[in-house]
This record gives sequence, structure tokens and C-alpha cells, in this order.
Amino acid sequence: MLDAVRLNFSADALVALNVLLAAIMFGIALDLDFADFRRVSRRPRALITGLVSQWLVLPAVTLALVIAVAPPPSIALGMIIVAACPGGSVSNFFSHLARGDVALSVTLSAITSSFAFLATPLNIALWGSVLPETRALLRSVEIDVVRMLVIVVLVLVVPTMAGCWLATRRPAIAQRLRLPFRRFSMVVFAGFVIAAFAANWSLFVEWAQVIAGVVMLHNGAALAAGFLMATLVRLPPRVRRSVTIETGIQNSALGLTLIFAFFDGLGGMALVAGWWGVWHLLSGAALACFWGVRDVEPAPA
Repeated sequence: MLDAVRLNFSADALVALNVLLAAIMFGIALDLDFADFRRVSRRPRALITGLVSQWLVLPAVTLALVIAVAPPPSIALGMIIVAACPGGSVSNFFSHLARGDVALSVTLSAITSSFAFLATPLNIALWGSVLPETRALLRSVEIDVVRMLVIVVLVLVVPTMAGCWLATRRPAIAQRLRLPFRRFSMVVFAGFVIAAFAANWSLFVEWAQVIAGVVMLHNGAALAAGFLMATLVRLPPRVRRSVTIETGIQNSALGLTLIFAFFDGLGGMALVAGWWGVWHLLSGAALACFWGVRDVEPAPA
């Protein structure tokens, strides 16, 4: 039975991923300075667009997709839970590779993560209760606010601020560190993806026909929704890239945490979040590389 499946993804693996993302964020921040964040605050239209795309458009698109595809209830609720999660920290890495607006990407990730303790359970309850099939699976979802904020600060805020400080105050040192950190990020990141596949290979293969197509379609719809939203409000290309990536790259690790903690690791849900966690790394990297080799004008001052 699908709902009897349990993924091989340990607490140690989640800790390792958080450490890796913190190192990646430090390396990315070596290319930033604090003026980049002041620039973002002067362009509220881009920030509001990104938040609306993440918090409202993505869950609505997910519900429409669930209605159109009509997957089993546990898969449908897994899709809704993933869509309700904040943007993943790795989205900042992809924005960097895509020559997007990294400061905007970091700001969006910080805001959506900081308010996830409120927005995530509200979105799960709201969108998950629309359909009777998913409503039957819903339970009250509570997030440890302190734990969430600690993770955000340690993985996102601290390394970003440290990298910015070094780039601003010690530019010569930052310049020497940029290339080694970029290479480190790529190698270790690729290794983590391979390890995630290997640890759950038999499960992925067994249920690929049921799960993979739904996750690919869902992730593609998320990226398309972000791009369309940013295009409709006429954001410049660099900003459009970051809004697209922020909408399509979700914190599926948080999704898995909620599923294991509050839904007993229900197989359909867990496989959706697990597949998403691997697939969005591949789709995000492919999109970032596609955009990264194309010239784009500098971000507006």
C-alpha cells in the first residue's frame, strides 16, 4: 500500500542539509553587500509580487491542479502541504546561478520562512479543507515557532550577514574566497542530490509511475506561475528570474517534517515531499543554468 511507505531520510541528513545550505549562503553573500538589501526595500513592487506569488498564487494553482489531475487523497494533500511551505534556502543559490536578483531572493526566503509558523498551517487548513477527500485527512498543524526562527537565523540570516560583512569590510579576502566556495557549493550540492537518490532509490523506482509525473507537473506549474506573475506586473528580467525560482523552489524538508510529525509519515504525502525535494533541485539547477548563460541587464538601483 502507498500509505504504508516510509522514506529513508534521517534527522542527521536534515542537519547535514542545513549545514550545507548555511555554507552555500555564506558563499553567495560574498557577492553581495548591504546596499543590495537597501535597494530591495526601495522596490516594494518586486517584494509584494514575490510574496503574493508564494503565499496565494502557488496554493491556488496547486488546488486547480489537484482538481484537474484527481490524484489519491494523500498525494493531493501532500501537494498542498508542499505548496504551503516557504521557499527553500537553496532558491538563493539558484538565483545566484541564474543571474537573478539575489538580494530579493534572500529577502523573500527570509520573510516567507520567518512567517511560516503562521502562513504554512493557515494555507494547509484553508486549501486542504476545500476538497472533501483532503479534508478528511487534515489534522491540526502546529509549528514550533522558536525552532523555526532558530533554523532561519542559523541557516539563512547569520551566514548571509557574515558574507555581506566580509564582502563590504574585507573585499580582498572575500575575493579570494569566492571561487573556492563556489566550487565547494557545486560539488557538495551535487553529492547531496546523488545521496538522496541512492538512499531511497528502490522506493523512487517502485512508486515513480504514481508520484513522479504529478511532482514534475506540479513543480513546472509552480515555476510557470511565478514567471507569469512577475511578467504580468512587468518586473525586469533579473527580478522575474528570482520571483520564478522563489515560487518553484519549496522547503520540502519542512514539508517532510510536518508530514512525519503530524500525519504519521503517510506514504502518499511523504513520497510527494520526498520526490519534490529531489526533483526541484534538478529542475531549479537546469533553469538556473539555462538563464545563467544568458546576458541580462543589471538590477535597477
